[in-house]
Amino acid sequence: MKILVSGAGVAGLACARELGTRGHDVTVVEYARHLRLTGTPIDIRGDAIEAADRMGLLAQIRERRVRMSELTQFVDGAGEPVARIPMAEVSDSDDDIELLREDLLRILADALPDTAAIRFGDSIEALTDSGDEGTKNGGGGGEGGGGGEGAGDGRGGVGVRFASGRTGRYDLVIGADGQHSAVRRLVFGPEEDYLRHLGVYFALADHPGPTRSESTNAIYNVPRRMAGVFRYGDRTVAVFQFRSEALDYDHRDLAAQKRILVDAFAGHRSWRIPELLDAALADPGFFFTSASQIHLPCWHRGRVVLVGDAGYSPAFLSGRGTSLALTGARFLAEELERCGDDHTAAFPRYETRQRPYVAFAQDRVHSGRDRMLPTTWAAIAARNEALRASGAGAL
Repeated sequence: MKILVSGAGVAGLACARELGTRGHDVTVVEYARHLRLTGTPIDIRGDAIEAADRMGLLAQIRERRVRMSELTQFVDGAGEPVARIPMAEVSDSDDDIELLREDLLRILADALPDTAAIRFGDSIEALTDSGDEGTKNGGGGGEGGGGGEGAGDGRGGVGVRFASGRTGRYDLVIGADGQHSAVRRLVFGPEEDYLRHLGVYFALADHPGPTRSESTNAIYNVPRRMAGVFRYGDRTVAVFQFRSEALDYDHRDLAAQKRILVDAFAGHRSWRIPELLDAALADPGFFFTSASQIHLPCWHRGRVVLVGDAGYSPAFLSGRGTSLALTGARFLAEELERCGDDHTAAFPRYETRQRPYVAFAQDRVHSGRDRMLPTTWAAIAARNEALRASGAGAL
């Protein structure tokens, strides 16, 4: 089959790997002009480890394992440690694997077969699903330039018009383009119909100064906010979280997002907050997102299906987004293969297998929020004392 994947993140690359190795002709279209490698280390947990193993990638993933979360502590305004994050907060099992997001993306990209290709600097602008007529045997058409096949010309499959002016026709389209998925918006409707904001925003920026010699990562709290310095590989990054009601902003406008962050920490000059805000303002690769979940009653419609955060974002607070991307890609490819590429049978089977993992991940987000972002100075002090008293967070 001829398959289009929107998004070259973990979900999109994993789908391309799994479907391409099964002989499908896969095109990944990515809005950015290169792989977007920004992000803190991520976790591969539970059955996602088996999915990575079946993809043939587990050995490479284990070689790049890091243990950053084990070396993270809360500090006071003078930078003195007050408590450690208990390991129960960051890992379910010793088998869980933590690695740099950029390492996982490179592993997946390097593992793409010749039947899969990435086209950067483009995105989907319109989709028309013409149903099954003319494509029951996988007879998808090719891509064209501005005068090529367009959406809605009466042929079967999915007609696609791209922002670049290209057009194409595909047997299947996979939306793996993240929490702000264009595919989901085009096929299922506005984001606000499915997004559930959890009251937290997250920001990340490279720190331009020299990497310090400390072996631990530091987190400092003021009420409803946290700022931190994390070190991994040869990088030092500034990390922020803050509580807020849902904000209206353009998720592609970095200047507006930086203003939101600065406003959120206005009046707070303790510890290294001013220094870290300066790093955020200077970083052209600044990353900003909400802790939000996507709740859809169904992840497929016609010949279009969603995988990863586009369909079921659990929010970064869960620590399971990467694992869901890997299991989702694996299950989708397996079910298409088992069903003889009949998407009408395969899509519901994929959803049945993936739903329990999504429900579990989405239910896990709330406990960590109160621990990471206490709402008052008294709550911060109580959190630190409770961690020390329990021994789990003892220094």
